[in-house]
Amino acid sequence: MTHNTDRNDTLFDRAKALIPGGVNSPVRAFRAVGGTPRFIARAHGAYMWDAAGRQYIDYIGSWGPMILGHGHPAVLEAVQKAALDGFSFGAPTEREVDLAEEIIRHVPSMEMIRLVSSGTEAGMSAIRLARGATGRAKIIKFNGCYHGHADSLLVKAGSGLATFGHATSAGVPEVVVQDTLVLEYNDVAQLEEAFALYGRDVACVIMEPIAGNMNFVRASVPFMRRARELCTQHGALLVIDEVMTGFRVALGGAQSLYARQIPGFQPDLTVLGKVIGGGMPLAAFGGPRAIMERLAPLGPVYQAGTLSGNPVATACGLATLREIAKPGFYEALAKRTQDLTNGLAGAAKAAGVDFCADSQGGMFGFFLLPQLPQNYPEVLKTDGARFNQLFHGLLDRGVYIAPALYEAGFVSAAHSAEDIAATVAAAGEVFKAFSK
Repeated sequence: MTHNTDRNDTLFDRAKALIPGGVNSPVRAFRAVGGTPRFIARAHGAYMWDAAGRQYIDYIGSWGPMILGHGHPAVLEAVQKAALDGFSFGAPTEREVDLAEEIIRHVPSMEMIRLVSSGTEAGMSAIRLARGATGRAKIIKFNGCYHGHADSLLVKAGSGLATFGHATSAGVPEVVVQDTLVLEYNDVAQLEEAFALYGRDVACVIMEPIAGNMNFVRASVPFMRRARELCTQHGALLVIDEVMTGFRVALGGAQSLYARQIPGFQPDLTVLGKVIGGGMPLAAFGGPRAIMERLAPLGPVYQAGTLSGNPVATACGLATLREIAKPGFYEALAKRTQDLTNGLAGAAKAAGVDFCADSQGGMFGFFLLPQLPQNYPEVLKTDGARFNQLFHGLLDRGVYIAPALYEAGFVSAAHSAEDIAATVAAAGEVFKAFSK
C-alpha cells in the first residue's frame, strides 16, 4: 500500500478487540483479499471517503441499495422530514401502505406484501409461508445462491440427489437442514431428477434470478421456464429471491425480464430488499392474496417484527422508488453500467488478460475467465490471486469494488462518464501489471 492507512489500521485494531473479526458482516473484513478494511467516514453521490480521508469511486453502493447514489436530495429530504415526526412507533403508519402500493404497482406477481427489516428475515419468512401453504417440508435451493443466514439455508450440496444437504455453519444441527436439497444452478436435468424423486414433498424452490453472490450469473431462460413448470406440475411454490435484483436490474425486477421471454411467467412468492429501503434496513416478501392471507393475523403461519415498516426506513424507500420510476431512468443506468463493463473488457483485452463481464440495469459482474460461468463450480475456476491483485490495484487508485471475487458490483445514477473512464483507466494499469 502506498497511501497512509494509519487511521484505518487503528480503527481495525480497536474493532477487533470488541467485534468478532473487527466487522459486523464477514465480507467487510477483507479476509478474501488481505489487507486492512477501509472504515468509511462519509459518502456522497458516487463517492466514499475513508477514515484516512481517501476518496473512492464506489461500486458497492451498500451492496446494492444506493441506486441513486449517496445522499440524493429527494431521499435525504424525505428521511429528514420523517425523522422529525418520530423514529419508531410500533403501530401502523400511512407510509407503510404507500410503500406497499408503490411496490405492488410495479411487480404484478405481488397482490399483498409484508414488510420486514432484512433480506434474511424476508427469505426465512417466505420459506415458512411456502411450507405452511403447501403442508410440505422439503425445499430446493441452488449451490452458490445466497438467501440470508437462516439455518435451513446455510447448506452445501450432498453427495448426490439421494442425499440432502449438510450444514455449512457450526451451530446448525443436521436435523435442521435434512429437508434442504441443494442443486447446481442452471442444471435442468438435475432439477427434473430432483422433482422425480421428491416432487410430492417439495414445498418450494427458492432461487436468485441473477445470482449475485457468485458474482453475476444469470438463470438461463430454459432453466427458469422448467423451474416454473415443475413447481406448477408438482404443487410446489416458486420463490424468486430479488433482494439484490429487485428494482436494481429493472423497474419490475428480474422477473419482469423473464416474463418477456416466458409467456405468463410469474413466481408464487417474491423476496425483496436493498433498493426498496434506499439504504435503510427494510425488506419484504409478497405474492398472491390466497397465499399471503395464510400469514398471521389472518392465518396460521406466524411472522412478526417490532421494527417492521419503520417510518424512517419507509420514507427512504418510498422516495427512492418514486425517483427510479421516472421515465428514462433505467435506460440511462443500464447504458452507464454497460459502458463500464465494455470498458473493462477492452482494457483487459489490450493487456492480454482473460476477462468476461455481464450486466443488467445497474448490476454487473466480471470474471477473470475467457467465458461467462453458468454455475458455482465454473465460478470457482477464476484466478483468485489475480483478482486480489486487481482489487488492491484499484483500491490504491481510488476505485472501490467488492473485496471478494464472488460478489456482484453496482453502478448508481450518480456515476458520471468521467467516473467510468477513470475506473477503466485504473483497471488498464492493473491489467498491464499482471504480466510483469
